[in-house]
Amino acid sequence: MRMIHVIGIGAGDPGYATAQAVEALNDTEVFFAMDKGEAKSDLVDLRREICETFIREPGYRFVELADPKRAKDGDYRQVVADWHEARAQVWAQAIETELDVDGVGAFLAWGDPSLYDSTLRILELVGRHLAFDYDVIPGVTAIQALTARHRITLNDIGEPVLITTGRQLRAEGLDGAAVVMLDAECSFLSCPASTRIWWGAYLGTPDEILVSGTVGEVGNRIVSVRADARARHGWIMDTYLLRPTG
Repeated sequence: MRMIHVIGIGAGDPGYATAQAVEALNDTEVFFAMDKGEAKSDLVDLRREICETFIREPGYRFVELADPKRAKDGDYRQVVADWHEARAQVWAQAIETELDVDGVGAFLAWGDPSLYDSTLRILELVGRHLAFDYDVIPGVTAIQALTARHRITLNDIGEPVLITTGRQLRAEGLDGAAVVMLDAECSFLSCPASTRIWWGAYLGTPDEILVSGTVGEVGNRIVSVRADARARHGWIMDTYLLRPTG
């Protein structure tokens, strides 16, 4: 039976790859990667760099898959569900045609496959079309990289931390510490000016950007820096930790 490794490769620095990830990389014959256009081609390049760094014997292949377009309008959950199903069909066809019946393939997931990544959900859908087995190799998350680079703890003593979206932050407000993932709307601006923020983009890569302070002090700076970086690269992956004062 075909075997698929879902390998968490960390937030961009090849040094984040665990020993378990390195073993899985060396066990893989075919790496599948979504081609999201020229603007994000460097994401595929980073995946290739990680393979070149850790794979001991050449002979593996990269197969780039065209990413189906996601609808811009409609119910959010339904739009995402339709997009995942379209991706699953592309993946199923690629796995069936590019991988021998007893071959080993892999998808390299940014950060950890369990956190804000759709790989596992899509593979569950692929299983409706094709028989295969898979395992999951955990990786360093963007949250871990963010707190490490800012040299802070994630939570105050005895206090919880919420992991959420910008959409939810705007709708529900801030009640305690929260990590916000991939917030294109800079929703931290809706928080009180005294709120502490630790923000990071392109974590673990040579293009890493870090900003910290209060929302009142650095909020507009983050908006400007984020816009400039996104225009320069054509894409951005960022996250931030918020913590109310008092």
